[in-house]
Amino acid sequence: MGQRARYRPQRLGAKLLQIRQSLSLSQSQLARLINVGVTTARISEYEHGVREPSLMVLLAYGYLVGISTDHLIDDRIDLPAQIGIRKRRKRIALITKLREF
Repeated sequence: MGQRARYRPQRLGAKLLQIRQSLSLSQSQLARLINVGVTTARISEYEHGVREPSLMVLLAYGYLVGISTDHLIDDRIDLPAQIGIRKRRKRIALITKLREF
């Protein structure tokens, strides 16, 4: 089917790096905070544009700092000037087991 490559945000890695640096966190601290099963190496791959994060990871970043995923995905939208960890934030619940039908 489709011959054309899908859209890939060009600024996503830089935005994820900016979030982590604004929070003064190491990659391992960030991985623990977003708590969706990503490793330090995976955080590095996201920040360097080697790999794209899953939707769950993007939601976790957004929930952590209280921004919409639009800010992360849309290259035309800049991140807010002030980025901080939200005190009351949603948590991502991972499904660990599929239900049997």
